[in-house]
Amino acid sequence: MRVLQVTARYYPYMGGIETHVYEVARRMAAQNVDVTVLSTDVSGKLPARETLDGVKLIRVPAYPRQLDFYFAPQIYNEIMRGSWDVIHCQGYHTFVPPLAMLAAQRSHTPYVLTFHSGGHSSALRHSSRAWQTAMLRPLLRKANRLVGVSKFEAALFGQRLGLPPDRFEIIPNGAQLPDVRVTAPRSTTMVLSVGRLEKYKGHHRLIEAFPYVLKECPQAHLRILGKGAYEAELCQMVERLGLQDAVTITFVPPEQRTGMAEELQNAALMVLFSEYEAHPIAVMEAAALNCSILVADTSGLHEIAEQGLARAIPLDSTPQQIAQAILDQLRNPLQPPDFQLPTWEACTDRLLALYQTVIEEAH
Repeated sequence: MRVLQVTARYYPYMGGIETHVYEVARRMAAQNVDVTVLSTDVSGKLPARETLDGVKLIRVPAYPRQLDFYFAPQIYNEIMRGSWDVIHCQGYHTFVPPLAMLAAQRSHTPYVLTFHSGGHSSALRHSSRAWQTAMLRPLLRKANRLVGVSKFEAALFGQRLGLPPDRFEIIPNGAQLPDVRVTAPRSTTMVLSVGRLEKYKGHHRLIEAFPYVLKECPQAHLRILGKGAYEAELCQMVERLGLQDAVTITFVPPEQRTGMAEELQNAALMVLFSEYEAHPIAVMEAAALNCSILVADTSGLHEIAEQGLARAIPLDSTPQQIAQAILDQLRNPLQPPDFQLPTWEACTDRLLALYQTVIEEAH
């Protein structure tokens, strides 16, 4: 099977989509699949062609270098002069997927697309997601299959595109946490918030609520794990509210899986008050480690709460209401049911089965 994975960025760049493609492509290659990753390089410093972990890499220039639009005309050219049994477009929110889908159509190659949808701190960029979907509708409707990482995501795009459920596959991301032996008891007062430091992730809502938490639980501490453009504003908020001793903002690199596992195993409560999450891996990892979880009742977080893995409260809750929900969870923590993380191996196997089906249907 000759598979082409098309993504705006790939290793050594890391992020949600980058991690997904990195994990599944290597596992496909290990199963003797002829897999190529076609991506962009805005730096101009990475090799245009190389092979890593059995995966063939093709990188083409993208413009503008300072923005995340990834306009890369050579994506189309590379697909037209190549030969693959199936093309998988990863993500939909840059200029890369439409070029890849158009080339797949012109070359009469079956193609699938995984949305990997997410939020954005810019109100304009966030509101443009529906517009992007509408502009891509002709290409998306001709895809052999569309893949959602959760029921929520599949239903959302099914509604936007006017497509029936049988056009969608639901294949969750995988996750993998190392086994960590923790001898100390789990904290009873440590609150954890994990995610990029962007406004839509909601870290600021927890900071605003924390003075009310401290009134009834002076020992409580909030650890925010993330990195991003909103860090300066969050630090200023911490200082303005006099929370320097009660709030820590730090970062665990994504490749340090042991460090993240230790953070989750020590926390009394994980809170994710994000405006939009399709399938938040950090929450799934927390549930697998029996950590109590509180989320905003939005997007894919609502689905997680329905599964009994988390408690949910409205996104527009006041700081006092958020604080009360945190205190309730610290005093009477939700015990998630036994939960097994979806694995990257299972994700890879389901994608390969999907490719095989699509190839057979195309012939």
